[in-house]
Amino acid sequence: MSVCLQFDVGNSSAKWRLLSEGAVITRGSYLQGDVESRDALLGCAESVDQVWVSSVAATGGENHLTALVEQRWGLSPWYARTSARSGELVNSYTDPSRMGVDRWLAMLGARARSTDRLCVVDAGSALTIDLVSPDGAHEGGYIIPGVALMERALLLDTDRVRFDEDVDYALSPGRSTAEAVRHGVALAQVGSVATVLDSSGTRTPQLFFTGGAGDTLRKMLGRGGELVPDLVFEGLEVMARQAGL
Repeated sequence: MSVCLQFDVGNSSAKWRLLSEGAVITRGSYLQGDVESRDALLGCAESVDQVWVSSVAATGGENHLTALVEQRWGLSPWYARTSARSGELVNSYTDPSRMGVDRWLAMLGARARSTDRLCVVDAGSALTIDLVSPDGAHEGGYIIPGVALMERALLLDTDRVRFDEDVDYALSPGRSTAEAVRHGVALAQVGSVATVLDSSGTRTPQLFFTGGAGDTLRKMLGRGGELVPDLVFEGLEVMARQAGL
């Protein structure tokens, strides 16, 4: 029975899922220094056959994860890296290594689902929007501060924008500072995706959403699209197969 542990490592924490014969049997999150999440990860399986990793963490974070995996299961993780080309998907960057592997894998996962023109939206710590042509060429993309980063910038860099209320994100004009900030942030996120779509030419791309705020953004945008929470993991699997794993 083949058991594969997969990681999607961000800047501050990691998501993981465990697969047996291709089916997800459990999942969780890991935060370095958090004992409870570490114990849950290390206790997810007695043995694993492979460990695949998508990581945008710094070298120190990757070294920590590698050591953790090697000590627990006695094998070295395979790290996916952004390349100039993965199958039909062709990178637009002059230096492909400068593109975050999570963006690349999200596009690769979406490409595996559709060969139409694509718009891949990952709404996490940052909001990334990438366009892929029907022949697999990356047309380019955008990196925008995510919801939390936008809100934090306002709170840190202004003296009088302060609030204690916990209000929802919406697109209506705010009638308090809390609403004005939250609704303004929502407007910026939705407006960014809408502008990309409206300026993308006559062939409207197929929309894919992922990331923690992906579903909220998809609903507020109101232009359809498919929510795929595991899109980065799906791209990780595609790249691993291409690597012969």
